Order: sequence, then C-alpha cells, then structure tokens
Amino acid sequence: MRPELRGQRRTQNWDQSRGMSDGFPASTPSADPPADLLRKGRYRVRLARGDADVRRAQRLRFRCFRQPEGKTADGLDRDRFDPLCQHFLIEDIASGGLVCCFRLRAFGCGRDIADSYSAQFYGLAGFADYPAPMAEMGRFCIDPTRSDVDIPRIALGALGAYVDQNAIGMLFGCSSFSGTRPEPYCDSFALLARKFAAPRRWRPTERAPHIIRFEPLAKPDLSRAMKGMPPLLRSYLAMGGWVSDHAVIDPDLGTIHVFTGLEVASIPPARARLLRGISA
Repeated sequence: MRPELRGQRRTQNWDQSRGMSDGFPASTPSADPPADLLRKGRYRVRLARGDADVRRAQRLRFRCFRQPEGKTADGLDRDRFDPLCQHFLIEDIASGGLVCCFRLRAFGCGRDIADSYSAQFYGLAGFADYPAPMAEMGRFCIDPTRSDVDIPRIALGALGAYVDQNAIGMLFGCSSFSGTRPEPYCDSFALLARKFAAPRRWRPTERAPHIIRFEPLAKPDLSRAMKGMPPLLRSYLAMGGWVSDHAVIDPDLGTIHVFTGLEVASIPPARARLLRGISA
C-alpha cells in the first residue's frame, strides 16, 4: 500500500483540464484573489491564474537560472512546456512577493512521458509499461535573497498534497546543478552513483549530445557531496528517490541536469507523515 499523503482537510482538486488563454491557464473573471492551496506561517501556495502570474514565475526563474548569462532580453525564462504545466507560486503573505515557484505536469502513465521535458535529455523507454499516473516537477527555484527553510518545506507540503489528490504513482524530473562544469560536483556525482542509482528497469539511457558519466570514487567526501546537491534533490533522496547513471549538460539553461525519480509507494512512513503534517 502506498503511503497516505492526505491531510486532515482536503485541498482543492487541481484539475489539469482548466481552460487556457494564450497558452496559459485562463484568468478568473472574479476580482477576488485566488484561493490558497496551502498556507503556513508567513507563506501561502497558490496556482498561477493567467498570463501575469506565469510571467512572475518566469521572471523569478530568469533570476535563478539565466541572469548570470543574460541569455534572454526580456528577463523571462520560458519554453514550450510552460503552457502544458500548472505553475505553483509561493508568496510572502504580508508583502505578496513571490519567493518560490515550480511547475508540475501530470501524465496518465509511463508511455505518455515521451513528450516530457526530461525526455529531451534522457531516453525514457524503460517507463513505457509503468501503469500509474506520473508527474514531472520542474523549474523549482527560490528567490536567491531568501534563506528561510520554511520555503522548501511548504513547497514539499504542496507537492505532497498534489500527489495525494491526483493519485500520482511516481514523481520525476531533472535536478539542476548550477553551471556547466562538472568538477565542483565530483563528490556529489560519485555519491549518487554509489548509493542512489536508479533501478535497472527504469534507468534512463543516454540521449543528449553532452553527457557526464558518473564514476564512483573510492571514498567520496560525504559532507562535500551533500552540500553540492540541490536542496530538492536531497529531499527526494531522503524519501527513497534515485537518479540516472549520468548527467546532461544543458548549455541553454547553463546547468547540469540529473534525472531524478521517486516512486510514491517507496516513501518511508515517517516521511509520509511529515508531508501529511505540512499540508494539513
């Protein structure tokens, strides 16, 4: 039986079939602010409602992923997958400022993910027979001026509620390491290869032109390895997640991607209770 991620009160159903306007979720005609999906302490989580909200997320993504290179003139990070996703905004309740965002796209089963963002970089044919719904999480980023640990915590709470509401069997996506040079992450990649390799039946194959094959070190420095990993990847690994046996250099985004998967049924009960408590 897969761990229950349901809170004491149910959040609203996040329907993928909502209307679209100019490629983004249609704006509500009401003047009232959008309902919160989750509210904890200083922060709230809600879905983007219309173009303006999506652009706010794209601006934050630009600051986190593209600003050092300045690769787009309009200050937005956007791609062809944005109109296909639901965009989650985490805001400071007092100021209304956007402190974190991510996007999610649901798939009916494993054969559908051939059109996913991750499939641009990895061969995912091994998932074709996976029977349950899957969800791809991407573009997770936090305002670089913020260091509050409650921000990723409430993001995980919202993610857990989404998984429960939509009966998701597996989460997947590309965890992004900053920059395109692998040297700073030798210990991280070695630890991933030694302890967190994907099950063979689901192990992604090589597809991208620029890859970094993981080479286990005799004894990677654990502290340096964990410090070098993105926070969301560390959270996935703590819940039973696993990764590909190679990374992909994405020169457009200026990052190194590592395919990451998490089967919901494998989440330890204590971790599932923690997610349930956040979203309650």
